[in-house]
Amino acid sequence: MISNDYTKFSSKRRSLRYSNRILLLMGTILLIVVYFYSDILVDKSIIMFRNENKGQMLSGSFTLRHIYRHGVDKGHRTQEVLDITKQNEDAFGRYFKRELDEFNANAVGLNTDDPLRELWTSDKQFITDNPFNFKFGLKGNKQILHRMVDRDPSFIEPYLDFARESPDMAAKVTIDWVEGGEVVVVPDITDKNTVVSLALMSSNAYVRLPYTDDWRNVSLPWDSNDTPGYGWESNGIRGHVFVNDLENIVVISIKGTSAQGLPGSGEDETTGNDKLNDNLLFSCCCARVSYLWTTVCDCYLKSYTCDETCLEQAIKEKDHYYQAAMDIYKDTLRQYPHATIWLTGHSLGGALASLVGRTYGLPTVAFESPGELLAAKRLHLPFPPGLPSYDEGIWHIGHTADPIYMGTCNGASSTCSIAGYAMETGCHSGKQCVYDVVRDKGWHVNMLNHRIHTVIDGILTKYDKVATCHEPDPCVDCYNWNFMPHGKKPKKQTTSSSSEKVDTSTTKSIDRTTITTRTNEKKWHPNPKDPSTTTTDDKTLMSSCLHRNWVGICTEYTTFTKRLI
Repeated sequence: MISNDYTKFSSKRRSLRYSNRILLLMGTILLIVVYFYSDILVDKSIIMFRNENKGQMLSGSFTLRHIYRHGVDKGHRTQEVLDITKQNEDAFGRYFKRELDEFNANAVGLNTDDPLRELWTSDKQFITDNPFNFKFGLKGNKQILHRMVDRDPSFIEPYLDFARESPDMAAKVTIDWVEGGEVVVVPDITDKNTVVSLALMSSNAYVRLPYTDDWRNVSLPWDSNDTPGYGWESNGIRGHVFVNDLENIVVISIKGTSAQGLPGSGEDETTGNDKLNDNLLFSCCCARVSYLWTTVCDCYLKSYTCDETCLEQAIKEKDHYYQAAMDIYKDTLRQYPHATIWLTGHSLGGALASLVGRTYGLPTVAFESPGELLAAKRLHLPFPPGLPSYDEGIWHIGHTADPIYMGTCNGASSTCSIAGYAMETGCHSGKQCVYDVVRDKGWHVNMLNHRIHTVIDGILTKYDKVATCHEPDPCVDCYNWNFMPHGKKPKKQTTSSSSEKVDTSTTKSIDRTTITTRTNEKKWHPNPKDPSTTTTDDKTLMSSCLHRNWVGICTEYTTFTKRLI
């Protein structure tokens, strides 16, 4: 009996020991699986790359390597690049000193103790007498970005053209996206020095450089004598390219708006076309604020009604800034085909950087840019399916005392409207990083707080920590407007004498003006220089604006006839 009990006990003990060994073996296997699986997760950035608080200092430094100038309007086919070399850096430094002396001589009445901070910065860590050879040190993270499989410009641009021409058909086209996202090195926007450095790169694009030698033509053949005025003159856009050879990272900084009355701008700046593109991108409908305004495109139909298709085509015109910014990116990509490319810019430059960044899935940091979400939708830029826009590699940095960034610089009595800017959008894509200087520092909302050097020296370098980036609040632009798609015109309207009376009899023509409008009554123009449209028995004499001054008033017209059908 005792022997049987002992045998049973021994058998149970052996079974227990055997079970423990199995559990130990399974635990060991589980630990091994977790260990290797964790390595896979780290490699794919599921854990580490989503943590934006662990940026690492990038090897090497970023230095200015190229300066692009791209024409618009009549010179939109012109593009040149100036390569920065050690041989011409000294000349650039002399140009900057001359600019500084000129500003100092004209600084009477300006509230500034240090003219350097108005053109660069007076912060001890970044102070220099030559911004063109300054070496920037940046931190970077690795983050998963959801991007299209084919991001080659030869595919992207035809697709966008197709989407604008046939949006219904384009909505049925399935775009291939990188499954699970793609690991990309992005700027560490939680690091103060990195944010300040990117802001200084943005300000660098404002510094004028009237350098006439050694520009390389990277566009179609052209005669520079036939196209005066681009880049640094009356028309054009600029892009500064900074390169880190060790990390193989390139930063493109796009120039923002030059507004008359603000430091570093004037008649020799790009004010006129900056305003045209601002009003085209950030107004509800061609800057049609009131009947006193001259619109920047011909898409306005009637009160709070706009031709959406016409507007989308106007934004993407080859002679406007978006296409010019795309061309600068494409040539940079050609020079650095395997590099990681970042974009940055201030104001209009920040919005353009954001639009190009969304087009090609590039990390972008924009400073004080107006709301560009509506423009992105009008351009039919690709949005990753099922992914909220704030989970992408686009960051908008700004502060609460800037009415342009906050989307409050609108209305007839606003400073933007008085200056001729119809800044009617306030919705941003990506994430917003907002410094609340109204609460923290007691600042008042003022358009002068929009200046990049006010942001750098008054905010970015003064705060101990950078602003926390967060999901934008729910936002809808131009909610009270009615946008008619595909050229569909509304029914005939009867309005007061200050409005247009338009018959809806329309017909499609072969040229780009796809809608021919029969005018029954004389159109009233608030601009006395604007010729009226006249009608004969079978033809109508029409006019189109060629050039506008900085206020937005048309200064030169062209007339043409169109046969009525």
